[in-house]
Amino acid sequence: MSVPVMQQDSKPSSYDERPTSAQVQRPVFAGEEEEFIDDELGDDVDLGVERYTPYSATQQDEYAISDSMHEAAQGVAHNQQPQQHAASLSTVPEQVRKYLTHFQMAIAKNSLADIHSAYETHWNRLSDRFYQRSEWPDAETIAPLVGEDPTFLLLYRELWGRHMYARLIPESEDRVHLYDNYCEFFNYVLNSDGPVSLELPVQWLWDIIDEFIYQYQAYSHWRNKVSHKQEHDIQILQDNSVWNSYSVLNVLYSLIQKSNIMEQLKGSNMGQDPDEVAGEFGVRPLYKMLGYFSIIGLLRVHVLMGDYTLALKTLDHININKKSGFLNRVTACHITAYYYVGFSYMMMRRYPDAIRAFTHILVFITRLRQYHTRSYQYDSINKMVDRMYALLAISCALCPTRLDEHVQTTMRDKYGDQFSKMTKGGEDALNAYQELFLYACPKFITCNGPPYHDPEALKDYTQSPPLDSMQHQLRIFLQDVKTQLSNVHIRSFLRVYTSLGTDKLAGFLDVDEEEVVEMMMVLKNSTRSLKWTTGGLLEGEVINTSDLGFVIDTVRIHVSCQILIILKDMVNITESRISRKYGDWFVRNAGRISNVLATTKRKPLPVTNSSGSLNSVSYTHLTLPTNREV
Repeated sequence: MSVPVMQQDSKPSSYDERPTSAQVQRPVFAGEEEEFIDDELGDDVDLGVERYTPYSATQQDEYAISDSMHEAAQGVAHNQQPQQHAASLSTVPEQVRKYLTHFQMAIAKNSLADIHSAYETHWNRLSDRFYQRSEWPDAETIAPLVGEDPTFLLLYRELWGRHMYARLIPESEDRVHLYDNYCEFFNYVLNSDGPVSLELPVQWLWDIIDEFIYQYQAYSHWRNKVSHKQEHDIQILQDNSVWNSYSVLNVLYSLIQKSNIMEQLKGSNMGQDPDEVAGEFGVRPLYKMLGYFSIIGLLRVHVLMGDYTLALKTLDHININKKSGFLNRVTACHITAYYYVGFSYMMMRRYPDAIRAFTHILVFITRLRQYHTRSYQYDSINKMVDRMYALLAISCALCPTRLDEHVQTTMRDKYGDQFSKMTKGGEDALNAYQELFLYACPKFITCNGPPYHDPEALKDYTQSPPLDSMQHQLRIFLQDVKTQLSNVHIRSFLRVYTSLGTDKLAGFLDVDEEEVVEMMMVLKNSTRSLKWTTGGLLEGEVINTSDLGFVIDTVRIHVSCQILIILKDMVNITESRISRKYGDWFVRNAGRISNVLATTKRKPLPVTNSSGSLNSVSYTHLTLPTNREV
């Protein structure tokens, strides 16, 4: 397989939908490993994070590289580069130059401990210190410093681009050049005669896949904004080979195929040794983890395209509830997978499964919240958590379910007003659904961009643009919501009766009896949903998601040996309530006892007679037990 590579130049652009504020992601709860138990949600996860030996305190700012080695590297650099590059390199701080030299040596030696520390700690520290509002030196400038190492330059450009997207507004030529760099990297990994001799931390491998998809998403949004495009931008956008959907999917599927990760997962689920079917590429951690993360990447891409069935189908061989597995090795991957799985379930009207997915990951994050503050990803994690709480509120409003007490309390604290509106129905409910959906949904993409190759068609496109992909998904979602909201009034009447004639119900609603029967059938259909039990994520059994159940019986009357069907149906209603917890029972009865005690204290004291003694009270009406059992 050959990944298409574009060689074009381009121009300035902007994209303001970056979900994270950091250019390099790392495990949010790095260094913590604990087993969690969740009786209601099934198996929880172990946080298995690879442990590397960190630098000592004296090495945090000054890297373990001798001055003689650094001076030798700089001498080679000055001898190899022209005067302008020497001038550019001289502007690079000394500490940064030492860091890059050390970083290149660590990658060349495949020293995971050194790579992990340089990638996770020092890159972000130096970015905050020297490049808070500016870009890192380009690869051409620092190339002589690292001996023109092509592998290191590939990885450096990836970090450089990630920093550009996180801290600055990338120019359009930067978008194209970063695409070229990703294609070059994947060609290097996929098209080699044998496995490449490269080892990277598992977090970095996830970040490569995650950032690759994000830049594709960002480019798609920038491409669809026709206004304020200069002529240079339009010339570049006329070629649809840059960041197109086919090339992105081609990369992800190729990584999965090269690593044989599907066969490995199948063998692991059947109790076999996955290395037996891994092949020469799949046994290498680089290919195995890139293939695995590509599966999660496919889940994300298919959701962004609006194909929720195919998105869940990609996870057929991944048990997301398993305590130990590749999914749990990187917390960002773990959270991403649950977010898109839960959203897919919600869009497929499988609200019980969506609630279960959101609750599972939210409980996991809640139990580890104290570790968030130690990560620069604290803000981005909180944003993702808020979005999942919003989606959970939507799902619970459409399918009332008993939740974990802490999760339910937090959800009501964040979105209590919107949740109350959604459960009451009416126009305010529809607006609340729309508000939360637009806030919490992914930033959908449109695979086909505007017709930049045809000026006339582009002009028509600008005057009457098609419906935005996000608005399209919102419209699809609100169709089901409107159906559910139309049944709010029927629900209120059904809760009052155990049996009710359709004619009487039609009188209450001021509609025809036939229309009442149609409304009842719509309500019946809306309260039935698939719920996952075992197997793939698309499998499940049909359950009733409402606490109300009803059947309609038709009365038949025989007249003159002829059957006459009388439209006088009876609706038989049964209501099942969610069992209360012991804590709720205790609190409720404790409140009652408190009220009784307060009432007793407010009563006046007994009346005394003139002698000062209490009036006598007769106890003859009381009957005491005569038989006592010992």
